[in-house]
Amino acid sequence: MNIYHPLKLGILGCGAIGSRIALSTKKELKGLCRVSGVHDIHLEKAQDLAKKLKGMKLVKETFPSLIMGSDLIVEATGASDVRRLIGLALQRKKHVLCMSVGKIIDPRQLVRLAKMNNCRLMIPSGAIGGIDAFKAASLVGVEEIVLTTKKSPNSLEQTDYLKNKKIFLSRIKKNTIIFEGNVEEAVKYFPKNINVAATLALATQAKEKIKIVIMACPNLKNNIHEIKMSGEQGSILCRSENRICPDNPKTSYLAVLSAIQTIKDFCTGCKVGT
Repeated sequence: MNIYHPLKLGILGCGAIGSRIALSTKKELKGLCRVSGVHDIHLEKAQDLAKKLKGMKLVKETFPSLIMGSDLIVEATGASDVRRLIGLALQRKKHVLCMSVGKIIDPRQLVRLAKMNNCRLMIPSGAIGGIDAFKAASLVGVEEIVLTTKKSPNSLEQTDYLKNKKIFLSRIKKNTIIFEGNVEEAVKYFPKNINVAATLALATQAKEKIKIVIMACPNLKNNIHEIKMSGEQGSILCRSENRICPDNPKTSYLAVLSAIQTIKDFCTGCKVGT
């Protein structure tokens, strides 16, 4: 595959995550890529980002126009139709970096589409560490994986699930488990907080053996993800204590940095690890 520079990035979703990735092109990704367009269903968000990038012509009013001028689409929308949007980009032979991993918990159709069109669908490691080790260990069999996520109530969202369970985040005064269940339930009920569950499931291909625990911890300043895995290879324990993203308390800063690093690896054609 010929990767030429500077790679043209199309930013789909101009909220906190998409904006920070876009602005990072001038520092962490300087010379490797440039933002060729920005699009958001809320036009004012795209306009605000374009102002920060000092290029109002970057605003694309439609997604097809964003695709047309890009080599790689950075998806950071969290929209319900993420799968459809990614499919449109892949059909146009564009590479895609997906941040809303929970929306594509079964990516097989999209992967086939990417292969058919000789392009890449990339998923960053996000807010968790040890992904290469978990992938390697899963080759010989997984017995159990437990992902425990701990966040401040302010970093979580008061979802319908919590209301139905009569759990109100504003009333939590001590460490409280607010969810226990499987990956599909976790990404359904907490779509903005637990993309790491989907990332772990895709990496290990052991979705049915993963248990998710989400805790609200009032005195916690950082987001914590603990993963315990047991299998034929032995056991792995990985803990990530992440500062929250300065622009979005629901997201760990590491999640944004992992996206930037994934783009950098793609541009340079170099990746250390599996």
